[in-house]
Amino acid sequence: MDLENILETLIDFASVYGIKIIGAIVIWIIGSWIIKKIMTGVKKVMSKRDYDESLQKFLLNLINWMLKILLVIAILGKLGVETTSFAAILAAAGLAIGMALQGSLGNFAGGVLLMIFKPIKIGDLIEAQGELGVVKEIEIFTTKILTPTNKEVIIPNGALSNGNITNYTTEGYLRVDLTIGVSYDADIKQTKEVLMNVLTSNPKVMQDPAPSVNVVELADSSVNFAVRPYATIENYWDVYFGITEECKLALDAAGIEIPYPHSVEIHKGE
Repeated sequence: MDLENILETLIDFASVYGIKIIGAIVIWIIGSWIIKKIMTGVKKVMSKRDYDESLQKFLLNLINWMLKILLVIAILGKLGVETTSFAAILAAAGLAIGMALQGSLGNFAGGVLLMIFKPIKIGDLIEAQGELGVVKEIEIFTTKILTPTNKEVIIPNGALSNGNITNYTTEGYLRVDLTIGVSYDADIKQTKEVLMNVLTSNPKVMQDPAPSVNVVELADSSVNFAVRPYATIENYWDVYFGITEECKLALDAAGIEIPYPHSVEIHKGE
């Protein structure tokens, strides 16, 4: 009798759950195959669009886990397990985690946007969040830049992606802005020729775009000239400091005075 009861119980169980178990196995096999195909397609798209390698790995793992969770929920539903409460628990847990990691998630989203749209890349000279420097590393949550004084600055990607970014490297060259003042007694035409000769004779000054020298201001004690050479990114500071020095030497050699402040003392008689 005991054996008959056991067999009867097994038959009843098989008749009730056998088809569900077989269906769950089929769903798992087909679902795993579909997930594999989806992951292969997503990986090809990311590689074709030249996504950052670290971003590819992170997104692929994230998508893979999300698809597997959905597959498990589908299998549990096929087995007759109530999935509504299970999904609600997942949603509540996700909301709680999202609230706790709000700042980190914002930085993560910013990192994803930076890596997808690529407004900056490693080696670019940028100005952002009040900092100027060369991009050293772009990570998921932060971006590291190296300032001209060799200081490493770490900027959260959330703030970086939501703020203004000035990229000095995009066009391949920069304009160097210098202002040179000379005396009102100086000949304007001669001064322009002297300054332009300095620009055209310097090998690190680009000739296309062409440099320019123009009167920019009639100041209180000087006539100010806007001296505008162009230079590549790597030659910017060499041109900036070199042209400043060469302009002084050239003006001295031409006998053109560079005015400087004078102090006048007035003594009242007793």
